[in-house]
Amino acid sequence: MNRLKHILLCTLLLATLGHAADQPSRAIVKKEDPEYPELAKNMNLHGSVKLKIWIKPDGSVRRLEYVGGHPLLAESALKAVKNWRYAAADKESTGTVELKF
Repeated sequence: MNRLKHILLCTLLLATLGHAADQPSRAIVKKEDPEYPELAKNMNLHGSVKLKIWIKPDGSVRRLEYVGGHPLLAESALKAVKNWRYAAADKESTGTVELKF
């Protein structure tokens, strides 16, 4: 049973990581790297987290949505990207970002 769960989790991770990211067209002005969670270090866990991002006209992040990747890494990714700053624009923009751990 545990082996089946492991196979399903790996399949899900590979499926979510296989898509190309729709990067926002705005330049990143300030970028904060995510902290690698201690539990993930202890488990020797590596992978990516994909997030959908909404950027306000002033360049600040208005909203984030977890799209895929390992759930253990998601909180750290959300926390870091929330502090990112993009170049100002005339209107709000959206896209996806992928962070690798």
